[in-house]
Amino acid sequence: MEIFIAIIVAILVTLGVVTIVKSFKKKQLVNAQSTILLNKIKKVCKFITVEGDFAEIYHYEDVKQKFLKLISSKKKALVVINAKAHVGYDLSKIQLISDTDKKRIILEKFPQPEVLSIETNLNYYDKSDGYFNKFEASDLTDLHNEAKVHIKAKIPESGLIQIAQQEALETILLIETIVETIGWKLDYSALQIENNHIKKLG
Repeated sequence: MEIFIAIIVAILVTLGVVTIVKSFKKKQLVNAQSTILLNKIKKVCKFITVEGDFAEIYHYEDVKQKFLKLISSKKKALVVINAKAHVGYDLSKIQLISDTDKKRIILEKFPQPEVLSIETNLNYYDKSDGYFNKFEASDLTDLHNEAKVHIKAKIPESGLIQIAQQEALETILLIETIVETIGWKLDYSALQIENNHIKKLG
C-alpha cells in the first residue's frame, strides 16, 4: 500500500514539475513574440503615404565687391527645380506596449505626418560668371541645398501633409497586419492624436 501511495505521489510531483516547466516555456515564448513584434514594426520605420511633384523657378544671384566696394562682380543663374517630396510617418516614433497575457499590442501614440525625403533635379539656364566671381563646385552644392529648403517651404501649402493625415488609417492597418501574422491583436482604443481621422478608429 505504501508503495502504491509513493507511486501516486511521484506521478503527481512529476506532473506538477512538467506543468510548471511548460508554463515557464510558454511565458518565455510569449515574451519573445512581443519583443519580435515591436522590433518588426519599428524596422518598417519610414512609411511613405503621399508623393508630390514640384517644379519651381529659382533666381540665384551673388555679388562680390572689391577695392573698397568700388568694383563689383556678379554671378547669376536661372535655376529650374524639379523635385519629388515624400510625406509619411516615421514609425520609430510610435509608442507601443505589449500585453503578453492577452497577446495584444497597445498603440498608445501615433506620430504626425512629416517630410521624409526630398529628391531634387536642378537645371541651370542663363548662367553667367562675374569677372572675379565665378561659379565653383561649392556654389552648386549650396544651390542644391537651397533648392531643398525652397521646396520644403512649399510643402505645407501644397496640402501633402493633410493628405497624409487622411492616409493614417492605412498605416495603422499595416501595423495591424504585422501584429496579426503571429496571432496577436492590435489595440488602438487608447490612441491619442490631433488628427480627426484617427479618432474615428476607436
